[in-house]
Amino acid sequence: MGKDVIVACDFSSAEATFAFLDKFTGRKPFVKIGMELYYAEGPAIVREIKARGHKIFLDLKLHDIPNTVKKALRNLDVDITNLHAAGTTAMMKAALEGLTREDGTRPLLIAVTQLTSTDQAAMESDLLIHEPIDEVVMHYAETAKNAGLDGVVCSPLEAQKVHDICGKKFLTVTPGVRFADGDIGDQKRVMTPEQAKKIGSDYIVVGRPITAAPDPVAAYERCIKEFVD
Repeated sequence: MGKDVIVACDFSSAEATFAFLDKFTGRKPFVKIGMELYYAEGPAIVREIKARGHKIFLDLKLHDIPNTVKKALRNLDVDITNLHAAGTTAMMKAALEGLTREDGTRPLLIAVTQLTSTDQAAMESDLLIHEPIDEVVMHYAETAKNAGLDGVVCSPLEAQKVHDICGKKFLTVTPGVRFADGDIGDQKRVMTPEQAKKIGSDYIVVGRPITAAPDPVAAYERCIKEFVD
């Protein structure tokens, strides 16, 4: 898979999701299914969106004991899924075992470093982590690479440094992307699609700037033009 825009389908129902996806005629956007939709509709929503021809990033951010994570990821038919790097190397290696099919293939597995809604102050006061946030992110990225993962979820502000430390083939999937003239909402570490392209993000995850736009298809095409074309 190459550079692409992943649309965050953070809807509360299958009905709303398919009403949104039906707007796209002739295109099959890469979609992210997160907790809100997955917990509302269950695994069936993943199967149905996949059957419609969409690539899927299943964004459940697993963080549990290694054996539980391993079992949870068996027979998963998606293109990308993720977990928290803070779950330890043992958990990440177990996840890879669970994802790998009998023929040796598997979805891409990426790790969450720090959420884009987390800033230095919150990390120190809530998590009692006092190292600079970029050092924490890079440490998690290196740990994920050493565990055998394919990449990380990180802020676009950190994507270039992740590539510098972990190599160009180590994927960076970056939320926190907003148009230059848009509202940043609850995100604190953000960048435009064009800026994310310049600094080397492999995939950008875009939600409300597309899903809440007056013309979602036009907003999606704008993202593609700024980030991919």
